[in-house]
Amino acid sequence: MTKIVPDPPHTNILKTTACATFGSCEDSHDPLFSVRAGLNVEDVLIHLTILLRSAYATNEQACQVVDSETRHLLWSTRTAVDMAQGLAQALLGGMEADRSRPEAR
Repeated sequence: MTKIVPDPPHTNILKTTACATFGSCEDSHDPLFSVRAGLNVEDVLIHLTILLRSAYATNEQACQVVDSETRHLLWSTRTAVDMAQGLAQALLGGMEADRSRPEAR
């Protein structure tokens, strides 16, 4: 039997944040900071890319003033930050592409 009406689009897409706490110094005290629940995910991703860009720049400066052994460790961090930034930018790009599709309007 041929299905005449297609399934509705999958709408189980994350649009807001859940509450998350951080800044407990490896659980030595209660968390000092939190991300509020209900924030727009796209706004959070934009802030995330800004934070990652700052971490990348700081790491880059540190690479210029340390010995070669420490520089290798910093390069590992640089690569991880670069990869995290790429993932965040890919998510933002996907969200932007979804918004520009005619069926999303």
